Amino acid sequence: MPRPLRIAPSILSADFGRLAEEVRALERAGADYIHVDVMDGHFVPNLTIGPVVIEAVRKATTLPLDVHLMIEDADRWVGEYAKSGADLIGVHAEACPHLHRTIGQIASLGKKPVVVLNPHTPIEAVRWVLPDVAMVLIMSVNPGFGGQKFIPSAIGKIRELRALADLHGWDLDIEVDGGVKLDNIAPVVAAGANVVVSGSGIFGTPDYAATIAAMRARCAE
Repeated sequence: MPRPLRIAPSILSADFGRLAEEVRALERAGADYIHVDVMDGHFVPNLTIGPVVIEAVRKATTLPLDVHLMIEDADRWVGEYAKSGADLIGVHAEACPHLHRTIGQIASLGKKPVVVLNPHTPIEAVRWVLPDVAMVLIMSVNPGFGGQKFIPSAIGKIRELRALADLHGWDLDIEVDGGVKLDNIAPVVAAGANVVVSGSGIFGTPDYAATIAAMRARCAE
């Protein structure tokens, strides 16, 4: 059975001076998740937000918070982000030398573990932890900055992962993040993704609700 499409706007593109208002607007607009990009200035060349901001976002919405940790030494910080209100916690395979242990730590805190793959990282790199995660996030840009263009090779990677999950009967969501907008969301979902992150593709439009509805319609076609 096809998995329901979930739209996860990334607040990296929001107006941070009106963050609570922006988050509430996304909830009214029909978003399914709020995607939160955490960057440490080491694993990626940018510095964004920490647990205090996530606590504030948590107070502004009842939607699940999909927290993407683009950080080194994730084991040290997973507990803080769980406590701040994250519902899903994503860690990079490239940044976790003991990935299985990190995933177990997230699950032990009652949160859904997500493993994240950079564009150059093959599916095979996380093959042995796939039964233990709720979702795989496939990066379709190199992480660190919003507004980048979608890397087309991500489509093949999505197809490969969905086929592998179906073959083994794994209950696995596939999320895609990077350059996804109204004009290219349909092939991303057709390839097998069912959770789509969009930052400027939503925040750069005048009507969040109309954009999200149009995204769903494109995928339904």
